[in-house]
Amino acid sequence: MVIGVLEVSLRMEGMDSLKGRRKVVKSLLGRVKSRFNAAASEVSGPLELASRDCAVLGFAVCGSDARILNAVLDRMLDFIEENADAEVVDSRLECINLGDQD
Repeated sequence: MVIGVLEVSLRMEGMDSLKGRRKVVKSLLGRVKSRFNAAASEVSGPLELASRDCAVLGFAVCGSDARILNAVLDRMLDFIEENADAEVVDSRLECINLGDQD
């Protein structure tokens, strides 16, 4: 089994309320979940970053082929960059091969 994870750091320029920030984050998480059948969550928010205009989102997919998962995560990142009401300032992608566990 292979697990693919993607961490995306976003900056939402001009965000002056937590309600507006939450709307952007929840909308993006929902669209990515439904389009890519991935687990998605906000993994760091304004309390950790001391800012209302930043968010760190985490996404995970699993399968049997690391190359396929890597391609899915690349498409997911492209989708986020094209469709988010925020700027992607950093991203990190990793595939973890669990191999055969005895």
